[in-house]
Amino acid sequence: MFERIACDIESVKERDPAARSTLEIVLFYPGLHAIWMHRVAHRLYKLGVPLVPRLISHLGRAWTGIEIHPGAVLGPGFFIDHGMGVVIGETAEIGRNVTMYQGVTLGGTGKEKGKRHPTVGDNVVIAAGAKVLGPVHIGSNSRVGAGAVVVADVPENCTVVGVPGRIVACEGEPVRPLDLHHEILPDPVAQIFDSFSRRFDKLEAKTEKDGKELKKAMGEMKKVRVELESCREDLERTGEELRLAKENLSEAQLMNLATEHRPLKREKHKHD
Repeated sequence: MFERIACDIESVKERDPAARSTLEIVLFYPGLHAIWMHRVAHRLYKLGVPLVPRLISHLGRAWTGIEIHPGAVLGPGFFIDHGMGVVIGETAEIGRNVTMYQGVTLGGTGKEKGKRHPTVGDNVVIAAGAKVLGPVHIGSNSRVGAGAVVVADVPENCTVVGVPGRIVACEGEPVRPLDLHHEILPDPVAQIFDSFSRRFDKLEAKTEKDGKELKKAMGEMKKVRVELESCREDLERTGEELRLAKENLSEAQLMNLATEHRPLKREKHKHD
């Protein structure tokens, strides 16, 4: 028993930089008090003692603000930081060296009997306000972000954020043991906006390139239009010259021209 108490105190020293001394930890850490009271209640619960385990749990909630059902199983090295509002259900199971912050709920999702609360692996960090509901399993070395609502199993070495909880990092390698930096989490919304921003930049670059090509094509079309306009003017001048020449020819000259062309046609027919 004393070894477990010493282990609990050492866990607080390792994970809470605000801890100054052993006496301070023993006197003023409600998470530690709740765990110690639970151990007594759990032992009595396992022995089948009626009412007393629930009474101890109730007194612990009134004193610390942390509610742990006497039936819950807590592994060694479990640390509840701050602790106010933490709720741990009857069939919850917590592994070794788990860290939990204020407002966390390990709860059920219905009125089913039997296993209905989460199982948490070793070295897991569950950040403030997270809710883990139902008989789900949180793999070892995983992290649950603040305010996340987890309703499905989480593999080992993963990070879960959001409502409902989404796995946003799962590298296949163990995270650092007892990694308490639960504030350093991927932001899926920011990632989506970043993706949109990159796509917008690509679209803007493509639009700018297409605009330059269109401008170049319009310049070529303008040159062609000028050339066509010049050809049209030349044709108009030629037509005008022909019209003037026709007007200057007399009727007699036209008749002579017509007469000159007739013999040529006849000779052509003869040769044929």
